Amino acid sequence: MIAVTTFAGRKVALFGLGGSGLATAQALIAGGADVIAWDDNPDSVAKAQQAGVNTGDLREIDWAAQAAFVLSPGVPLTHPKPHWSVDLARSAGVEIIGDVELFVRERRAHAPDCPFIAITGTNGKSTTTALIAHILKSSGRDTQLGGNIGTAVLTLDPPKAGRFYVVECSSYQIDLAPTINPSAGILLNLTPDHLDRHGTMQHYADVKERLVAGSQMAIVGVDDSYCTLIADRIERAGVRVNRISRRTVLADGFYFADGGIVHAQAGKSEPIADLQGIDTLKGSHNAQNAAAAIGACLAVGVSIEEIQAGLRSFPGLKHRMQPVGRKGSVTFVNDSKATNADAAAPALSSYDRIFWIAGGLPKSGGIASLAPLFPRIVKAYLIGEAAPEFASTLGEAVPYEISGTLERAVEHAAKDAQADGGTSVVMLSPACASFDQFRNFEVRGDRFVSLVAALDGVTMLIEPEKGQ
Repeated sequence: MIAVTTFAGRKVALFGLGGSGLATAQALIAGGADVIAWDDNPDSVAKAQQAGVNTGDLREIDWAAQAAFVLSPGVPLTHPKPHWSVDLARSAGVEIIGDVELFVRERRAHAPDCPFIAITGTNGKSTTTALIAHILKSSGRDTQLGGNIGTAVLTLDPPKAGRFYVVECSSYQIDLAPTINPSAGILLNLTPDHLDRHGTMQHYADVKERLVAGSQMAIVGVDDSYCTLIADRIERAGVRVNRISRRTVLADGFYFADGGIVHAQAGKSEPIADLQGIDTLKGSHNAQNAAAAIGACLAVGVSIEEIQAGLRSFPGLKHRMQPVGRKGSVTFVNDSKATNADAAAPALSSYDRIFWIAGGLPKSGGIASLAPLFPRIVKAYLIGEAAPEFASTLGEAVPYEISGTLERAVEHAAKDAQADGGTSVVMLSPACASFDQFRNFEVRGDRFVSLVAALDGVTMLIEPEKGQ
């Protein structure tokens, strides 16, 4: 845990007692703050009380006495309207911050030079975060991985010299981190997302910009107009910028060409990483992730040889285009995290002969947008509630069967892929939510892995979760 000493002896109000909120309350208490916490969910309040956190309705406290108000990122700060606790804090002139801001202040107070890489963007940030952490760890560095990727940042080990932090940041977290100052800040891309919480695309982009604007070195994807303008703007303001692209040859920066990453600098271009043959980094979207990881790791002192070794050994992000097993020329790929058509597209575009397992609880729009990728699909195996709808969309374009269950789909797809005889993949990329048959996409993916492991003759690339 990172004890938040920067508020020692001062009063701090906190709202939101889910996983990260409770961890934040405990970190503040450990650092000596006088915390009063609340949540609209009585169960969360009760859990916090059991953990020794002082709770009380924030409508009844003396706001003028509070040094800060710490808000959980899932609670609305601006749109569709501010939460009632936000209105109270603003009326009293109390600053509103989040757990990432508390981490930033602790680093600044105790180890300002320890490397800190922060990653944001609409798509690809979890893979990029995991890839950077893997490169650092595999090179023997003391590496802490957290943030939006699933580990609350204040549960990490405390900042000290030589300790590297890799933190995935959502737009909600950045909105609550006004002084964020990474050693290397990454903005991968921007497409419309979370507009219910930000109001407009421009406000969403403005929030994301803050992360790279405060960076010592900014790594910015320039394949969309919003990020291109951001890169230009922060560079004019004096920030050092490395641009990355998966589509365009750059005069300066890192770009994808001929199956690898090329570094352009001072009028010279040099290939620095070959991605061909790295199954966990297939597709141009992963080329962008790799380019960002390379730029960030170079910025914090990692050698190109260490980076290249880390790229080659990257095991992939769990449930995201994750090769899990092989049998002969057939690879089994877990892409359970693809819970809608847009999320399934990168995986489908990365392989040529796919035995596709799809379906679950359908999302609006179905899979019609994937039609350009249908020629890559040898056969589809449809499961869950979406099966009839998906069958109608596939029509005569793709052979399919309504398997119904994941168990039957894996069995039939594996058998057909072996009979096919060519190099192919059996891929779970559902383009659906999991909730009709599974608790979440993680459980669905773990079940897929266990079913693959149970097939005769499969060499597993990862260990199945116990109990699956």
